[in-house]
Amino acid sequence: MIDELLRKYPLVSDQVEKGEVAVVLRELSKVLGTAERGAVVEFGCYAGTTSLFISRFLTMQKYPYVFHVYDSFEGLPEKQRQDESRAGDQFKAGELAMSKKQFLLNYKKAGLLPPHIHKGWFSDLTIAEIPEQILFVFLDGDYYESILTPLKLIWPRLAPGAVIVIDDYANEALPGAAKAVDEWLTAHPAKLRVERSLAIVTTQ
Repeated sequence: MIDELLRKYPLVSDQVEKGEVAVVLRELSKVLGTAERGAVVEFGCYAGTTSLFISRFLTMQKYPYVFHVYDSFEGLPEKQRQDESRAGDQFKAGELAMSKKQFLLNYKKAGLLPPHIHKGWFSDLTIAEIPEQILFVFLDGDYYESILTPLKLIWPRLAPGAVIVIDDYANEALPGAAKAVDEWLTAHPAKLRVERSLAIVTTQ
């Protein structure tokens, strides 16, 4: 099913590769096959490449899901010292901006119902804006704080066996992502493995 989706539908941006989308959908498929129920959430949706594939997959699986996406729709925030890398000089505040209107247009073109959209900086979110129980999380915040903040928010709401996939963990241009995950893991009972540029965190 995953291969079929990736053959049939194009990527709507160049910020993610098909191989990475395949990993995200594979990990999503694993948790959908458990007895647990919960929401699917994505922090950092940009144009909606992974969002669209997640929506298609959930629809095909006929999973009774609630899908939430969180994004500022204003591009990258300012870097902190944890994000500095000579390999990542191209990443500046405001880069990778994509309007909510364009995100919704991409859903309309795809003929899909859009997810629940939360517009704003992750640092301004409160626990009240996070689903009561979460089964799967995809984090694509690029920077240290934009990964660490969602990890802190979602932890109390994770269902047993929930899976978190974090983009750019192995990307030397965005070192803050790995620093945030590694720091968070020192205080939380979860296991990490890495595939392509992605960190896959399984909870216990």
